[in-house]
Amino acid sequence: MATLKELAAKDELFSGGHRLCSGCGIPPIVRLLLRSAGSPVVATSATGCLEVGTSIYPYTAWRIPWIHSAFENAAATISGIESAYRAFKKKGRIPADKEIKFLALGGDGGTYDIGFQALSGALERGHNFLYVCYDNGAYMNTGIQRSSATPLGSATTTSPAGAKRPGKQEWRKDLTRVVVAHNIPYAAQASPHNWRDLEGKARKAFNVAGPAFMNIISPCPLGWYSKPEDSINAARLAVDTCYWPLYEVENGILRVTYRPKEKKPIADWFKIQGRFKHLFKPENSHLLDETQKRIDAEWQRLLDMDGKAVF
Repeated sequence: MATLKELAAKDELFSGGHRLCSGCGIPPIVRLLLRSAGSPVVATSATGCLEVGTSIYPYTAWRIPWIHSAFENAAATISGIESAYRAFKKKGRIPADKEIKFLALGGDGGTYDIGFQALSGALERGHNFLYVCYDNGAYMNTGIQRSSATPLGSATTTSPAGAKRPGKQEWRKDLTRVVVAHNIPYAAQASPHNWRDLEGKARKAFNVAGPAFMNIISPCPLGWYSKPEDSINAARLAVDTCYWPLYEVENGILRVTYRPKEKKPIADWFKIQGRFKHLFKPENSHLLDETQKRIDAEWQRLLDMDGKAVF
């Protein structure tokens, strides 16, 4: 595992000066991912905050080969690039000993929803790539609409909190579990506040033979109605409340990689985000209770599966 000093000494492959918002979780995620690869990287990004904020013509924040894909097909694009790489190696157009890593990135809208078909297909075909979802819990780039990653009770522009409905009425999709069911070599959840855990998982993911997946929580001050300076703490609270547990599934074995010393109530995470402020009204307290019970049950399920085969 690399030290912080070693990581800092590596080339910066994602430049400053991009247009991503202050406090956005995406830049520290991408910078650490690229530092963890250990080999040249080719990347593609689905339409979304990352793409829009880093490639406004004629500028780019990418210091690696990078392709902008449509909203729905980042996984299909990286599949084609990886297939071409293998074909060129067979034909001798790329040296047999030249190692290149392949990375696809998308937000929760472009991964949980619009891009899921392409992702599922690429995982089933067994392409050698890492897919990373930066999950900020809504379609933030296009106006903060709800996605299937949006938490229960969250207010968005398409699930507003009002007199009739107190925000989104459905529980979020557990995409990491869905991906694990594809029986791939590696899948994990991570958070930008825990750089050591994220770097270790990224390094593993880049080095497995076959497809790998990482779901990384990405604070969004714009859509979470939180302070930019609180973003890393917001990610930490998401983990310490066990809303966003840190774990990995490697070759079918699940391992919890972080256990909070003091598991905090979900209300602590909700309080720093304006999208949940309506849940603290007496008439909506049942949603807080329902969320806490669900999180407690899911956390216990993970603990019960720790060290065991999931498929």
